Amino acid sequence: MILRQLDLVIIVVYMAAMLLVGRFFARRQTNTETYFVAKRSIPHWAMGVSIYAALITSITFIAYPGSAYAGNWVELVPGIMVIVVLLLAGAVIIPFYRRVVRMSVYEYFERRFGYGVRAYSAFAFAIGHFTKMGFVFYTTSLVVAGMTGWNIYFVMLGTGAVTIYYTVIGGLEAVIWTDVIQGFVKCIGLFVVLGCLWHAMPGGLTAAFHLANEHHKFSLGSLDFDLASKNSAWVMLIYGFFWYLQRYTADQVLVQRYLVARTDREALKGVGFGVLLCLPVWTLFMLIGTLTWAYYQLSGETLPAFIDKADKVFPYFLGTKVPAGLAGLFMASLFSAAMAMLSSDLNCIAVVGVEDFYRRLRPQAPDARRLWVGKCLIAVFGTLAILIAVIIAWKSERVLSFYFTATSIVAGGLAGLFALAFLTPRANRHGAVVGILAALVFTTYATVTAAGSRVIDLGRFHFPWAGVMIGVTANFVLFGAGYLASLAFPRPDASIRAMTLWGWLERRKTEGEAR
Repeated sequence: MILRQLDLVIIVVYMAAMLLVGRFFARRQTNTETYFVAKRSIPHWAMGVSIYAALITSITFIAYPGSAYAGNWVELVPGIMVIVVLLLAGAVIIPFYRRVVRMSVYEYFERRFGYGVRAYSAFAFAIGHFTKMGFVFYTTSLVVAGMTGWNIYFVMLGTGAVTIYYTVIGGLEAVIWTDVIQGFVKCIGLFVVLGCLWHAMPGGLTAAFHLANEHHKFSLGSLDFDLASKNSAWVMLIYGFFWYLQRYTADQVLVQRYLVARTDREALKGVGFGVLLCLPVWTLFMLIGTLTWAYYQLSGETLPAFIDKADKVFPYFLGTKVPAGLAGLFMASLFSAAMAMLSSDLNCIAVVGVEDFYRRLRPQAPDARRLWVGKCLIAVFGTLAILIAVIIAWKSERVLSFYFTATSIVAGGLAGLFALAFLTPRANRHGAVVGILAALVFTTYATVTAAGSRVIDLGRFHFPWAGVMIGVTANFVLFGAGYLASLAFPRPDASIRAMTLWGWLERRKTEGEAR
């Protein structure tokens, strides 16, 4: 299909707006304090929208509808656990990190266990998010190419070039304020598609909901406690809890948002606002997938032969059913979803590269030099992410399932490492290293023997559970092995207690009594 003129105008205006925001903030980026943490002056509402924009990616736009089209709403279950994690950890973790780290969350792991553990955790974060960037480039290009007839690689290069440019020149301020614009654009695209489905649905929404309910399309999964099944709601609840625990405690993207707020209260309000925005949007994207399924069931239309995967149905619907102008609005929202996450991840990878590695190698380097290195890292990793997207396009499969499995494996253990550091004053550097090694060995074993990714057949000794449980189990392995190994080595200095939950609670109690 040739892209209609009005749609093209909308996309060009959107891209130009992103470049202008980057140019506006470029002149302020004179030091790393501004470039990486925006001088800690971002209002809570903008911080919350930025979190929402960074979490609602093109993975959400395409894979959530694809998952709901093919099955039910079980993939929504992990998102529910973000509320539980926020209630359990938010009030403590946010003020704690705002006092013990300067720019990188992995500074905390060094203060607790030494530089080696800091380097490992920073590297694990960078690898996990670098992998995710490739998925985002891929899913964005998949839809846009299907709607416009453009070459998928051209879309990857164009999206990447604009994102890399405004992220390099504008720093975190440009990232956050483009996130605010992009968050608004995403909402427009979401309601455009819902409106088109409502208008096109034979028999109206009543018929669609009735049919979907008859086929259990709104189900949140089986209540059977079967750790081998991804259709088990319990599996997805467990996965979601540990996934978001890792995000809120050991993920630079979210922790960096804590640091840009003006006060602890503003930071907590911003995180809560971001969560309140995400949950309804995740639900609406699942609804879009279900309504797309109902449309093709009720209309009797036959999908063409090249639509051989559930992930391709929604893009096909967009390309054939959404009228001129409205299609451009949706594509702008899709670009915004991809670019918000990509810009956030690139800026955070630059923070990690500069603060966790370059500063260690060149401790005497001036701030201007560190700023230059950060900009170079954004350009290099952005380019490499495009290459990852090319590989994914060549070897594609159900995007959401593969995404959840891949990210749970790559980031496996970071939540366990945080728990070891924060909950156990007895844990020490030697124990943490043993725990990390045990988690890496386990993750390797589980990855090569699990169903779906098995390269070695160990018979009854293969990893028996669903792929998303690999990362979950790795957290327990790291925590358990790390704590037990710590008992074989001397206790850490008593001052280390201040870096744990117990020391933090004692400090808060003392501060409260002093008032």
